[in-house]
Amino acid sequence: MNSRLQNYLALGASLFLLGSVVVSVMLSDAPDFRHASKHDVGFDSILAKGVSSPRTNVNTDHLVLMSEVPFISKKPDFGGEACVAMCLQYLKHSVDQDFVFDQANVDPILGRGCVTKELVRALKKIGFQPGDVWFSTNERSLLQIWSDTVADLKQMIPSVFCRIENGREEFVLVIGADLRSREVILHDPNVEQGEAKRIPLDQFLASCRLGDSATQNPMVVRMRLEAVSVPSLQMENHFTDADYAQHVRKLKLKLPSDEFHVVIQKPFVVIGDRRKQDVKRWATGTVNWAVDRLKKDYFSKDPRFILDVWLFKDTASYEKHNLSLFGQLPSTPYGFYSPSNRALVMNINTGGGTLVHEIVHPFVESNFPNCPSWFNEGLGSLYEQSRDENGHIKGSTNWRLRGLQAAIEDERVPSFEELCSTSRQEFYDGHVTNYAQARYLCYYLQERGLLVKFYHEFVKNAAADPTGYQTLQRMLGNPDMDQFQKDWQAFVMTLRFAG
Repeated sequence: MNSRLQNYLALGASLFLLGSVVVSVMLSDAPDFRHASKHDVGFDSILAKGVSSPRTNVNTDHLVLMSEVPFISKKPDFGGEACVAMCLQYLKHSVDQDFVFDQANVDPILGRGCVTKELVRALKKIGFQPGDVWFSTNERSLLQIWSDTVADLKQMIPSVFCRIENGREEFVLVIGADLRSREVILHDPNVEQGEAKRIPLDQFLASCRLGDSATQNPMVVRMRLEAVSVPSLQMENHFTDADYAQHVRKLKLKLPSDEFHVVIQKPFVVIGDRRKQDVKRWATGTVNWAVDRLKKDYFSKDPRFILDVWLFKDTASYEKHNLSLFGQLPSTPYGFYSPSNRALVMNINTGGGTLVHEIVHPFVESNFPNCPSWFNEGLGSLYEQSRDENGHIKGSTNWRLRGLQAAIEDERVPSFEELCSTSRQEFYDGHVTNYAQARYLCYYLQERGLLVKFYHEFVKNAAADPTGYQTLQRMLGNPDMDQFQKDWQAFVMTLRFAG
């Protein structure tokens, strides 16, 4: 061997050794790679494999990027759901992050989004194959995990990674890799302008290591979004668990104290400062009881919004919290419905009659938006004192009877034509018997088996008969209404209330 060849070989060996030292130093200096094994695949070998999939959105010798994946900002605590929704919309499914949450079967009373195990459950139910998900970096190095992620990207399979921020799990969607600049490309739904963010690989992998390496094996969470058997998906057209979870989350931020308990009783959320079992009892025994029966006879649509039912334990709590929550003292000692606050507010110490009355109003609002006040309040007042009769709600006589009977004796009750024609202001500010007269007209129709039919006829003919007076006449067989009023008054005078 001549001296020139020997010199070339020596130089080559030196360069090889120097390169090995440099690589070793780079890996030892990067905390993300300190558990690397002989099975690791680095960026150079990934690059050598090339990006060959013709289905990849961006296809160059150094860049793999699913550029057509849409970006979705998360709703509060719905980061994982937003990541999965991005992929589903990329796959041309018209669903959103709420849909993803609803597949996880998370109790919305928790008021939070999915954690990893729940998100995995949702993925499998939807039809994704998320893979192994949990990786120990002592068993499977970070670079190998990243190599697998890039291989999936070449096949148009993005990945959801989990990070811990402020003690909570946050999720990002990895949609690409720049192999030349050693950057991860991801959609981060947790921040503003989180679309297609570029993050250095070592920084990204460090943020994905979960757990304290001094006390336990650090873990990495990666969920592959491989759509194995995703069927045609459809959104629900009513309030879902996701809506209630978001509602409860916001509600818990404004609870006055730890004394208040929250119970979901769809289509309402019930909040009270009595014992939790008492709040549950009111939710099921009064709210659910009334809603089931009202919907059976009258209402096909739920209220337009998720409404809160505040049950304050006594007068002091009722007045104090009306002022702190709604900015004013209540105008009634019993309770009221506030459309502007989307709330039914009760002094539950006075009983549940007012609660059932107020439940009627948001249902009327969504099913009969032009309902005149006389019938809205008449129907609500009817069920202040109510009972079950073969699975249907029936009104009974109540405290309003005595005042009405006294007004009948004094001939102070207006005609039904006058009652039906009252405007909202005229009804509430007008004759003192308006509530009682409207209630006991509804009671009369109920006792004749005509009330439910009258309601549906009134709704159907409201455009032509906005007051309901003509519909009432037809329902009664078109009688002489002056004579009917006399007959009705005689009927009312026979009634008794023992309360």
